[in-house]
Amino acid sequence: MAIIKKYQAQIIQIANHGEGVYTLEMKSLGRGFKYTPGQFLHIALDEYDPSEGWPESRCFSMQTSPDNELIKITYAVKGDFTTQMANQLKEGSVVQLKMPYGDLFDQHHNKENTIFIAGGTGVTPFLSLFNDASFAEYKKPELYLGLRNQSYHFYQKELEKALSINASLKVHIVNQETDGILNIENIFKGNDVNTSFFISGPPVMIKMFKKHLVDNGVLERNVLTDDWE
Repeated sequence: MAIIKKYQAQIIQIANHGEGVYTLEMKSLGRGFKYTPGQFLHIALDEYDPSEGWPESRCFSMQTSPDNELIKITYAVKGDFTTQMANQLKEGSVVQLKMPYGDLFDQHHNKENTIFIAGGTGVTPFLSLFNDASFAEYKKPELYLGLRNQSYHFYQKELEKALSINASLKVHIVNQETDGILNIENIFKGNDVNTSFFISGPPVMIKMFKKHLVDNGVLERNVLTDDWE
């Protein structure tokens, strides 16, 4: 089990992608970050006072691989906390992190013909694996990434690095404006019930896709989801 540690970190860069979507890059102000691909963190905006306990925070998947000095997260403004993040955080701001949590890729799974299905920012935990040296162990993995439109595709550099680590990766970008939404029936066609399916994205999508796979003979242990929200 991972040892949960607290870090003070500084915002090094903020990318505003428009329409309330931001990417933060953070550097530890103390010891280096320690985590494994697919894990997530808690981020708090208020200073941590041990006598008062951990301040209000939210969970976000890390999209960088563990060998990266910086941690990158991408989030969409959806409520009070993320609105505060968008309004308050600037380059140079200091935040509090508590991590790592989760065991997405530490769970037993088939590394042959593995299918990764992501809706929007749900791709971020997959990128932490795709950009890690361990991704070379996978044989013929496939990514299905659903995006609202082409302007939401700001993961090209990470995907190019993924292909440099594992050239057998097949990437399917599904543009909602031109292709419609991700279709689990089409994704499942041609795949074996013993295939491991990773699903990350909106809770409704995860629930619906998992039900379809299980109803069609895929064992529940072969459907691994990033649904800590």
